[in-house]
Amino acid sequence: MHDGTVRVVILRYLYSMLAQVHFPQSLSAEELDRYLAEGWFRMGQTIFTTNFLNFKQQFYSAIWLRMRLRDCTGSRTEEKLMRQNSAFSIQIRKAVLDQEKESLFTRYRSQVSFEPSSSIHALLFGRAVNPDIFNTMEITVRDNGKLIAVGFFDVGARSTAGIASIYDPDYKKFSLGKFLILLKIAYARKNGYELFYPGYFVPGYSPFDYKLKLYPQAQEYFDLAANRWICVSQFAPDASPITVMRSKLADLHQQLSDLQIPSSVVHYEFYDANLVPDLSHMELFDFPVFLQYFDLFENVINSLVVYDVRDQRYHWMVVKSVWKSDHLPQAENSYAAHLLKVEEQVIAAESASEMAEILALAIRSKLFSQKLG
Repeated sequence: MHDGTVRVVILRYLYSMLAQVHFPQSLSAEELDRYLAEGWFRMGQTIFTTNFLNFKQQFYSAIWLRMRLRDCTGSRTEEKLMRQNSAFSIQIRKAVLDQEKESLFTRYRSQVSFEPSSSIHALLFGRAVNPDIFNTMEITVRDNGKLIAVGFFDVGARSTAGIASIYDPDYKKFSLGKFLILLKIAYARKNGYELFYPGYFVPGYSPFDYKLKLYPQAQEYFDLAANRWICVSQFAPDASPITVMRSKLADLHQQLSDLQIPSSVVHYEFYDANLVPDLSHMELFDFPVFLQYFDLFENVINSLVVYDVRDQRYHWMVVKSVWKSDHLPQAENSYAAHLLKVEEQVIAAESASEMAEILALAIRSKLFSQKLG
């Protein structure tokens, strides 16, 4: 406290979800372009966005990528793979699913280190009965007639999006996954498209790093804080959203400790519940990490604080349970006791010291109890 006063910002803060899914009945080429430009992506016959991931009990940021096709030139990787795989036959056409491709997918999924979809049909169409929302193309690669790889991509008005690439594990040395991405880019460039969206990469999780090596001079990433696309060469891992959130909440935790107020920083395991179709309408709390200080009242499941990188402020929130879970937390610093929904955003502060003072004042004056009645 510099002068004995507490600087309070009363919220004019519309809670904006970090994980969302939409279920369009139709989608024009221009609409797909707009979704992609805002960091959304296809999932089955839905379109979604998320900014965080949980792999093997570790939380990461999902950083969406795109490539400016006019700058996708002069790649030694492209030249090498095109020369190496020149004996294979290539066909590009409207996507058609058949048993040959499903059999290839079965072979592919048995060898990968992650958990893929159960089938290509599930990957592209989900539970849709008459799937025709996306304009999906396929690239097939054959070795003397044998199907050894297939890649799927969607086309919009000025953008294309790589959806999936699968290949025969026996041909791993031919780098067919990268080869398919290069073929998708070459098709898009040849046909006058301006942008190619390959999905996301994950700072600190190397299996997605290969995307960054393809035409790095052409790549941009979607900056959640700035809400715009920025050259990927400017990306700083220590500025990724999950890293910033942890750091800011750790600062607040220390400030509260100095004031002898116990608290803990925990990861919220249900951060992506809004992507579950049956829950998507509920607009649930979806921050992946928050600070929880000791409960003040039994009727409040949690009064917690988050740090939102989008407005660079701490937010004190009241959240209530919509479902009590019997799920055991994955780690000591995880929270999985309740599925949470935001009831109210109370106060915002720009610094950890300001938010710590606000919480201390609320505890001392019972401001919080009066607010809840």
